[in-house]
Amino acid sequence: MRTARNVAIVMVLALGVAFLPGGSNAASTVFTAMALGFLAGISWLVYTLSRQNQLTLATLDDRRRGLLYGALGMIVFLIAGTDKLFDSGGGTLLWILLLAGSFGAIFWVWSRANTYS
Repeated sequence: MRTARNVAIVMVLALGVAFLPGGSNAASTVFTAMALGFLAGISWLVYTLSRQNQLTLATLDDRRRGLLYGALGMIVFLIAGTDKLFDSGGGTLLWILLLAGSFGAIFWVWSRANTYS
């Protein structure tokens, strides 16, 4: 019963977007607000993590710190250029490879920062 109610709510909202004047603009506005909220949440998370790990970041050597900040910057550029890169198959593949490389670099720096040797 609960699932049927939720499906009915989604269907009514979809009908409003499809057939009411300005429904597409309202849906676009809601999607943009959700995307901005998501990006604000990511920004808050990065800020909080950097504040909690100030000593770890300060003790990284320049090469590792540069790699970490470069990988984070690459992720920011990938988020900003998602629409352009997803226009073609090659761009999509490049986006995936750069994102995987950035996460790999962050993981490498994190693993080296947390080993005792």
